Amino acid sequence: MNRSTLVICFGDSLTAGFQSPTRDNPTGRETPYGQFLQSSMGDVVAVRTSGICGELTSEMVMRFRRDVLEHGPSYVAILGGTNDLGWNASPQEIMRNLIKLYEQTLAIGSLPIPVTVPSIRVEDASESREGQEWIAGHLTRRKQLNQLIHDYADLKGLASVDLFAVTAEPETGLLARIYSNDGIHLTTAGYQLFAQQVAKILQPLLARSIAS
Repeated sequence: MNRSTLVICFGDSLTAGFQSPTRDNPTGRETPYGQFLQSSMGDVVAVRTSGICGELTSEMVMRFRRDVLEHGPSYVAILGGTNDLGWNASPQEIMRNLIKLYEQTLAIGSLPIPVTVPSIRVEDASESREGQEWIAGHLTRRKQLNQLIHDYADLKGLASVDLFAVTAEPETGLLARIYSNDGIHLTTAGYQLFAQQVAKILQPLLARSIAS
């Protein structure tokens, strides 16, 4: 196996690794999980990151051929939908766009790695009924979209990354504080965990590829 095995991390700001400015880091930063993935996988793969902040899944579809398919990747980790949900798009509408990305990847003989949308965190919002209802609505729509992603992966026999499950508090369903940069984006620890989850999928796939 050589570095010609290309992995592309495709998505929005969560793929770009965006972090909002904080007291500890006043200028903000980008820590794309693809960098951590490259470090953990070593030279068996070349990891490329293609993430655009604020992007909708419809926009992802429009640039997918140029930014992904034309490069002939072997594996494509795909995360999208956070921004669509912020604009109140329906989970079904978002999923239609994601399926286009998955199917186009399969059509060139590559493997998509579907990734679920992580949760959100809003401090103190649960102190009012309106806040509780707002959070409940957002969590419900995220869970609906993520279930559609799981269903598609199961139907196609694809390994997927449940980023929601590994970064959420089990008791509340909210993005865990350790992984929450600004309630939407991840901390460095969150992006590192993201990379670990993708690596867990890639390692056996690459081992099987070498064996065959």
